[in-house]
Amino acid sequence: MKYKISEYAKLNHVQYRTVWNWINKGKVKIERTKTGRVLIVVDEPVKDHTVAVYARISSSENKDNLERQAQRLIDYANAKGYKVEKVVKEIGSGLNDNRPKLQSLLADKSINLILVEHKDRLTRFGFNYLQAICDKHHTRIVVVSSDVQDKSLSEELAEDIISIIHS
Repeated sequence: MKYKISEYAKLNHVQYRTVWNWINKGKVKIERTKTGRVLIVVDEPVKDHTVAVYARISSSENKDNLERQAQRLIDYANAKGYKVEKVVKEIGSGLNDNRPKLQSLLADKSINLILVEHKDRLTRFGFNYLQAICDKHHTRIVVVSSDVQDKSLSEELAEDIISIIHS
């Protein structure tokens, strides 16, 4: 199957520039048309990923929610045709930048797709930094639920301030 760079980027949930970087490093096969357009040639399905799900809660009082969150992510992966290789469950603040299970997951070079329910499950601040670092290592982060993105700026700010005070 052949894809335009923009289509391939959307299918893989990465930026257009990331695909160009992959092309320059020889990570993807390409074909040039007579007009010079670059097409990505894919022999196997794009869904062939080594997938990990990451579930986190702030305190052990919500341990049942941790299990439900992980199961929702596994169900999502199954619905997309992904095979989950690793399930990481962690209890700790999203402000804590010293979470051993998350650090271990991010260091695992065999994982190339990380599923999280919301951005704030991965980290309270600096999500875009983590995503940029993962992109450099050819690991995608997919945020499964988008209802956090529908919050107003003032709601997000209020939650962040409460999280800081709580920590």
